[in-house]
Amino acid sequence: MSDPNLWSDRQKATDLGKQVKYLETEILEWQRLESDFQSLTEIANESYKTHDYSMKGDFENKYKNLKKVFDEFKVNVFLSGKYDQNDCIMSIHAGAGGTDAQDWVQMLFRMFSRYCQNHSLELNVIDQTRGGEAGIKSIVFEILGLYAYGHLKSEAGVHRLVRQSPFNPTHTRETSFALVEVLPEVKEEEFKLNPDDLIIEAKTSRGHGGQSVNTTYSAIRMTHKPSGITVTIQNERSQTQNKEQAYKILSARLAAIEQEKREEDKRLLRGEYHSAEWGNQIRSYVLHPYKLVKDHRTDFETSNTEEVLEGNLDEFIKNYLEKFSKK
Repeated sequence: MSDPNLWSDRQKATDLGKQVKYLETEILEWQRLESDFQSLTEIANESYKTHDYSMKGDFENKYKNLKKVFDEFKVNVFLSGKYDQNDCIMSIHAGAGGTDAQDWVQMLFRMFSRYCQNHSLELNVIDQTRGGEAGIKSIVFEILGLYAYGHLKSEAGVHRLVRQSPFNPTHTRETSFALVEVLPEVKEEEFKLNPDDLIIEAKTSRGHGGQSVNTTYSAIRMTHKPSGITVTIQNERSQTQNKEQAYKILSARLAAIEQEKREEDKRLLRGEYHSAEWGNQIRSYVLHPYKLVKDHRTDFETSNTEEVLEGNLDEFIKNYLEKFSKK
């Protein structure tokens, strides 16, 4: 940061400043934890010497809080992947289930929004398509913050909901599915696209009636010719902004595919088998006739469905990282 030439590249300077802030915060939190632990140890030793146990309840509460903070730090030990420290791009798409599935997408988006609020992560919606009767057909959003991808990569896959439907008069038990995609945001120097490999098309955006977006070619469809992967962004912004977002998402998808290919090669060398298909059902949320959220990869489960849907995903993430991350 002290390099006088740093600000000749504003984006690089901004990214570096963000990294410094993340590192300073992490160091300060570890120092605070160490200081609090030393203070608590001194109190415990003094109580033991004097046989004064009047503060036992207060001591136990402080210890419980410190243990919780330490457990959160411990999870970061498993985040050693190439992109684990990066921001991430998430998308949620409605699957089988009609209006119920679109409502399920909205519920999942709310759950991830709450998770971000609880962990001081910034969430920005990039693109979304609303459902006809209710809910959201699909939504794309980015999450900014240290280890955003490392923590939330555990959420990639199919999420299944079982509940009494609020969208039919008999409130029958319905099963809905939604696909969650989680991609690491990659910087240009980390993963570069060849402009000759891209087909970029502008088209009319689909906005709500009466808005000028319907009469301008602000939507962008970007296709990567070698892979055939296509990204379409039609948010109500300028063509330039949509092109930047499409480029960012396409880079993230290709980087994720490349990373997965490397991991798959390593698994094959070790004689392991692990299917990486998007279609795998990773978690079930049962709200009727009983309450249970179960992760089918780790077998971790809880009956506190309300708390999970309010964004408390920490135990699911912790169990996933402990099972699948490099030790």
